[in-house]
Amino acid sequence: MSLNEDLQAIVYHFGEMASRWGFNRTVGQMLGLIVLTEEPLSAEQIGQSLNISRGNISMAAKELQSWQLIRVHREPGDRKDYYVANGSIWELAQQVMSERSKREINPTLSLMRTQLMTSENDDSRLPAYSKQQIQQVHDLLELFTLWFADVQNMKQEHIKALMKMGAGVGKVLELKDKLIPR
Repeated sequence: MSLNEDLQAIVYHFGEMASRWGFNRTVGQMLGLIVLTEEPLSAEQIGQSLNISRGNISMAAKELQSWQLIRVHREPGDRKDYYVANGSIWELAQQVMSERSKREINPTLSLMRTQLMTSENDDSRLPAYSKQQIQQVHDLLELFTLWFADVQNMKQEHIKALMKMGAGVGKVLELKDKLIPR
């Protein structure tokens, strides 16, 4: 399977962006190819399109499956594994954000909670300024985590509406503050 020049440019860009987001380039290219191709793709087709080895494909597929971004698809009468995206673009984006939260934010929150708790009764463990800064980071991440959980449970059309509101949300909150003084 060969890619036309425009599709190849986008797929390669997926790889570049993935390397900036903590994935390796091949994982990003493979995800881009699978997401942008309508039919399920075999390892052989992926290898031909991206000029990568079977071993590299296998490792990238395992990584993408661990993130629940792709799934194996079986064709009747064919023993090959085929790969497809594991949902819509919105679902994939939510899955990436959810996994990043699990893998990055939750461990950070856990560490900060532990440090704050152990230093609560022992002022010598952390300088006061450091403790204050850690508390602020903790509170911000905690707030983000709660907000993110709420957003994850919203309907897609509500998320889109919220995103389109942008700075309008701030204007509504300012109006509320004027109408209901503290």
